Amino acid sequence: MPVNATAALAHPSSAAAETTAWDDALLRRYDTSGPRYTSYPTALSFHDQFTADDMSQALARSNASRKPLSLYVHVPFCRKICFYCACNKIATKNTALAEPYLSRLDREMVLTARHLDTERPVQQLHWGGGTPTFLTLAQMSDLVDRLDARFGLSNAPDRDYAIEIDPREADVLTLRHLQSLGFNRLSLGVQDLDPQVQAAINRVQPRVLTETLMDEAHRLGFRSLNLDLIYGLPLQTEKSFADTLRQVIELGPARLSVFNYAHLPTRFAPQRRIKDADLPSADEKLAMLHTIIAMLTQAGYVHIGMDHFARPDDSLAKAQRNGTLQRNFQGYSSHAECDLIGLGVSAISRINDSYAQNPTRLADYEAALDEGRLATVKGLRLNKDDLIRREVIERLMCDMAIDLDTVGQRWQVDAANYFASALERLEIAERDGLLTRQGLRLTATPVGRLLIRHLAMAFDTHLQRQDGQRYSKIV
Repeated sequence: MPVNATAALAHPSSAAAETTAWDDALLRRYDTSGPRYTSYPTALSFHDQFTADDMSQALARSNASRKPLSLYVHVPFCRKICFYCACNKIATKNTALAEPYLSRLDREMVLTARHLDTERPVQQLHWGGGTPTFLTLAQMSDLVDRLDARFGLSNAPDRDYAIEIDPREADVLTLRHLQSLGFNRLSLGVQDLDPQVQAAINRVQPRVLTETLMDEAHRLGFRSLNLDLIYGLPLQTEKSFADTLRQVIELGPARLSVFNYAHLPTRFAPQRRIKDADLPSADEKLAMLHTIIAMLTQAGYVHIGMDHFARPDDSLAKAQRNGTLQRNFQGYSSHAECDLIGLGVSAISRINDSYAQNPTRLADYEAALDEGRLATVKGLRLNKDDLIRREVIERLMCDMAIDLDTVGQRWQVDAANYFASALERLEIAERDGLLTRQGLRLTATPVGRLLIRHLAMAFDTHLQRQDGQRYSKIV
């Protein structure tokens, strides 16, 4: 069956389809820990035997594919730490500290470009962090100039050049400058509009800041605006978050990312400032999730999957309908056929048949580049089984359906035998109504879409070697 036909199976057409399937007891039973599958295998399978030389060879193999490029740039600086944050960041108010970092980024670009056919178009660019708008306007210009000099940026109308913005750190002049640099999509961090919740997470951010930026972005013609929200934060209730959602729907962003807060204070020091007693209960979080899906689908948003929602005319929703949606380290992406190059501390690349990650410690990142070598500290080259299962898991996460027979034909394996153990693991999920099966075609039901990570885990052969507690809860 063609990929786009698989995708067409995956879309409940109304809010009712999602809400009538709701079963609190079933969701609680399946609310275990598991990967988010921004990659397969996940980063827990990366190893330090994968070196800078392996990264160079992966770049060379990538040239033969002639795939377009996607660039991710990690800017780790923040002026103020939000207590919920699990990102790799450095707290400082001194923008001069970014200068040596930008120089190291340029060195990494030079070393990367030596192994890369830079005539390949850069279809996608994403600046994340940290807070990319921590940089001064001049520093932003300098970074774009360096990226253009090393890789050749695109002016094509269908390019997807996005930047994450903290509305407390940007204004109208910032947006005008970003537009002049070629950015055409913005992602604004909001998290919650309730003042009590904002105080509890050390992120006081009045609605007017977000509203002003969105109005200006629409006026300037930015193609797509995304708002980030988080549910499960301290002092949140289903009622308070419903009020945030009502305000957000009024603002009318093209996309919404509504993340489930994962409280892992032993791994992320800022989260130790959050009191366990202030966190909503598991039942309250389930009620929030129910409200999120009901309110957003009733407002006309398509539930792409997991924590992503988009208007039907947005490129993300179109890509899902066309079967070209991709899952990567930034979440869902409409540019499926790109090789991703990650630049900066902690950045991860997905190139050809390999993943490569830079050091998470700034000093280690700097030391590698000062020695004149790529900063790769670990990674993984996928074998044939990994590649097959990556395709299955990615299509399942993106299309909410998979035709294993088509996968088997493409990879010249007997799908029924090859995936026998996975199909056996899914039998209980099928009986519980999480998926329907017609031969080797699996389709997630409305409730199965909420538990898509669990369905994907059935195909993951790396999980048994990993500590499940290092993953967030599925629901």
